[in-house]
Amino acid sequence: MNIYETKFTQISKWQQKLMEVKDVDILLENILSAARDILNADAGSIYEYDEESDKLRIKYSQTDTLQKKLKKGEKLPYTSITFDAKNTMAGYCAKTKKTINIPDVYKMDENQNSDKENACPYTFNDYTDKITGYHTKSMLMIPLVMANGTVHGVLQLINAMDENGTVVPFDKDAEFYILHFATQLGKVYDYAYMTKQLIERLCRAASYRDPLETGLHVERVSNFSVEIYDRYASKNDIPEKERTKFRDNLKLASKCHDVGKIAVPDKILKKPGKLDDDERAIMKGHTCVGAQLFTPVETELDELARDICLHHHDRYDGDKKGYPGVCEEYMSYEPGTPVSSVQQTLKGKDIPLGARIVAIADVYDALRHRRAYKEPWPAEKVFEIMKEESGHQFDPDLIQCFMEIKDRLEAISSSLS
Repeated sequence: MNIYETKFTQISKWQQKLMEVKDVDILLENILSAARDILNADAGSIYEYDEESDKLRIKYSQTDTLQKKLKKGEKLPYTSITFDAKNTMAGYCAKTKKTINIPDVYKMDENQNSDKENACPYTFNDYTDKITGYHTKSMLMIPLVMANGTVHGVLQLINAMDENGTVVPFDKDAEFYILHFATQLGKVYDYAYMTKQLIERLCRAASYRDPLETGLHVERVSNFSVEIYDRYASKNDIPEKERTKFRDNLKLASKCHDVGKIAVPDKILKKPGKLDDDERAIMKGHTCVGAQLFTPVETELDELARDICLHHHDRYDGDKKGYPGVCEEYMSYEPGTPVSSVQQTLKGKDIPLGARIVAIADVYDALRHRRAYKEPWPAEKVFEIMKEESGHQFDPDLIQCFMEIKDRLEAISSSLS
């Protein structure tokens, strides 16, 4: 098999893998990994482009050279930077839908930049190199175009590596392979985008009823959940295929944790203060309603979303404060009625993993942000309380993972506030 056949086989395998991804964010992360693998690039980023505001946002970044310096399970610092697209390489790529291939970004033609008629329409920003100590050299950028022709963003690949690990330019073959790969992404992205839209519309319907369940809360809980799972999966050596599938479903299913609140009466849902015992018994029913929405179970996403809706208020120690405690009877629950105060039926590892993860992410977010009955709590106090609940309200193994990624969680929280 020659190199061309090998590359096309590699591209085909990645395309098949990407077709299995449901969540747009997980898809973009995998697209970046795939592109870097295909062209043997040391680093890269995915930029989202907003044409209306003419702004770019760094969605994902990967760097092998820096990643190798970290311990197992650790990630590079979380970044979510939004900036004007004007005069940037990524902005030019997005607006013109043209590929940019630069052998050495620090040796771009200075004479051309000084010639007003033939001035280069973009510049290289070395800010990231300065703060990380990384040295960018060769760079390849291509627009990510959806099936309808809309530019979603830009794929940036950095520092092509030869077989000896030396940085080399991206050649014409590299452009050919990555453009071939990119042309196949439109339909894959559209499918993931439609799935995301369906889930977010369901969550939006619930948010119209509940002023606390904002889109940002849902997005934060989703991101926190994936970060906790990633550390857990790494520590437990979960196989890559299983890890990829679970985190993809978790990213979407975790957003649905409180959709059952759509059936809670307004006088309870919108009460500006703490609930009394009778009101709390009715509020508990949102777990059952949420589970009903994903029943009958037809997909793995349905199953995970049902389990998260039903069990994200279960307590790890099985204490009676956990609810609903009617796991086997949730389909017979009548919306708007009290949940009977029976003993919680699941505890410990019997509670589904997704629900144990979301339980932590949901409480962390609730404590760190404003609610009708409280102001945001300081990070130090929140982490202290969460740790105290290890083995009680929360799974101790997952709390350990949670505590190990505090800085990353706080960075995500700040970027989505």
